[in-house]
Amino acid sequence: MASQTICAHAALRRFLSKIRRHSVDLVAPLSDTDASAQSMPDASPAKWHLAHTTWFFETFVLAPHVPGYSVFDPAYGFLFNSYYEAAGPRLRRDRRGMLTRPALAEILAWRAHVDAALDRAIDDLPDSARTLITLGCHHEQQHQELLLTDILHLFSENPFAPVYAEDAPFPALNADAHDWLAHPGGIVSIGHAGDSFAFDCETPRHPELLQPFALGSRLVTNAEWAAFIDDGGYRMPTLWLSDGWAWAEQNDVTAPLYWRREDGGWSTITLAGRQAVDPAAPATHVSYFEADAFARWAGARLPREAEWEAMAENAALSQLFGTCWQWTQSAYAAYPGFRPAAGAVGEYNGKFMCGQFILRGSSCATPEGHARPTYRNFFYPHQRWQFTGVRLAKDI
Repeated sequence: MASQTICAHAALRRFLSKIRRHSVDLVAPLSDTDASAQSMPDASPAKWHLAHTTWFFETFVLAPHVPGYSVFDPAYGFLFNSYYEAAGPRLRRDRRGMLTRPALAEILAWRAHVDAALDRAIDDLPDSARTLITLGCHHEQQHQELLLTDILHLFSENPFAPVYAEDAPFPALNADAHDWLAHPGGIVSIGHAGDSFAFDCETPRHPELLQPFALGSRLVTNAEWAAFIDDGGYRMPTLWLSDGWAWAEQNDVTAPLYWRREDGGWSTITLAGRQAVDPAAPATHVSYFEADAFARWAGARLPREAEWEAMAENAALSQLFGTCWQWTQSAYAAYPGFRPAAGAVGEYNGKFMCGQFILRGSSCATPEGHARPTYRNFFYPHQRWQFTGVRLAKDI
């Protein structure tokens, strides 16, 4: 038993070290100015992501569970709390770009301080605190993806279209023909079960009744989206939900985010700079409103999240993971029997179950090992700065 405990602690130490190191690697191409800017209220500066994930470990693990631990800087609690009401007041989200100080180097020094304290403490922490370290690692992986997509949005606002990295993540191409893969329907079980990690909103596992349906074998491509544009899809109110039509009109939305007409074709901004839109690449950076309108135009619909999960083991489906998050028509709501975690971390998922829609899969910016069939990502229907794409569904 003692040897199993030692091995478990060593595995957690390695996992924590890997996650924390990767976040620092992600900001290596950035200047202090790059890391401090905020391009819109939905995005956060890269420096803030580094700081907030450090605040999580200091606030929920070190301060309450390590005797004698002294926080690195008491002011950081106000600056880098995100939305945890139980943890105290915080800087408004849309003001994060005002934090020219502390500098990036100071945030990195804080990270090193917290990392060293965690490494010293792991063996002596109660099991509940080590569980919080695991949660904190997965929480940081979410911020690693956000960091990349927030940098992409920031650089898209720069007329020079800066390059983050020549080898930056990009949605994989798939030139295969589109096919329909059928499911007979019936009662299926969805949701996480077992001992491996999952966020609380993925539980409990429960039965769902499905009618017969089919899913598209791959994601919708840029070529297909361009056909939707050319056919007037953004000008046909009959294709759109009322809120979606109002949003598109108010914001002059006529194409996916980052697309721009030039030289008779389309270009888009990527983490490797501005590039021509590849017809075979999946259409991405589209809102729920756009995804729903496209599906109607295509004579199909968006999948329900239970349908997506029921088909997630089907090897004939491509681009389920690691390409683009896929919108579903399912509202983000609690599974039957859901109970949020106790304490401040119970604010992590449950309190956002209102007005958002579920996305399934993962994207090219999702950290390795972070995706799973039961994962429930969620965004508001107008948001599209993430790598969000479309897999069609239909009734049969």
